[in-house]
Amino acid sequence: MIRKASNLILAAAATAATMAALPGAASADIAPPPACVRATDVSGADFDVKQCGISDVDQFRAGLENNGSAYCGPASLYNVLHYWAHEKNAPVGWLTTDLRNLNPKDQADYNVITNSIGRIGVDAKYDGGTNMGNLRNAFTIATKKARDAGWTTTSGNTSSHTSTDFSGDLAKKLNEGPVQMVYGRYKEGPQTGSLERNGGHIVTVVAAKGSFGGNTVQLKLADPGRAWDHGDGDYLKTQSAYESLDVTLTRRVINEYLPVDDNPDTAEDESLKPGTYRTVNRWELTGRRYVGTTRQMVETFNWFSMAP
Repeated sequence: MIRKASNLILAAAATAATMAALPGAASADIAPPPACVRATDVSGADFDVKQCGISDVDQFRAGLENNGSAYCGPASLYNVLHYWAHEKNAPVGWLTTDLRNLNPKDQADYNVITNSIGRIGVDAKYDGGTNMGNLRNAFTIATKKARDAGWTTTSGNTSSHTSTDFSGDLAKKLNEGPVQMVYGRYKEGPQTGSLERNGGHIVTVVAAKGSFGGNTVQLKLADPGRAWDHGDGDYLKTQSAYESLDVTLTRRVINEYLPVDDNPDTAEDESLKPGTYRTVNRWELTGRRYVGTTRQMVETFNWFSMAP
């Protein structure tokens, strides 16, 4: 009996070794992801920046208006605040809510985090969407506890149109902490070769690699609207696994069409008037998970800084 048991053990060990050697074997599939390594190189001609400890919360949640379909701004700002709370131990939050005590991967914290994203939306004057200026104001409100405890906080915005080195500026600000980036979805405009904005989306930048003064940059994003399990099961009630999505930004000079908005306070329908055109600098975003009927053009990013 002892000999037979020994033979069974040897056979099981041989089978395990064989499975481990096969491509895609179960043992490889369950290996933990590599640990994040922070990168801070912004010297010389090239830059390589990566921040660790940034959350990747979902914006699509039961309890938010339209299940959070337009809450990309508040969700991506939550990612920024999570970093300062967990990586720098900053007292960030509202009333009795302290983000240092919340873990988006813990289902027990899911509802509180949903409420926190909703609170950011209120402070950012959500009206079916949010803009970058109001999101910076929401950051200021969420970090009041930190300033009361002696921290200093600053924030700002950088435009792709006015910056002389947009990707280089992004890398420098990302080296201080995660940034919030907005891209517009652009469709074909009335004139051949023109583009017209048709909505937008806001994400959190996790990493950037490229050259100062260059025309392309490689980014990694925490995107609150592109969860791998979107639409599956109880996706509105659970947090998806974190992802870092790879994208490329390429500098473009585009002819943008600006339609006239109707003024609801006048009898005339101003939207019937012809729009105008302008030449503007944008950075086109492309990536395997960003394929659709429109072109994604990065417009600005919000940057944030805190110090005790």
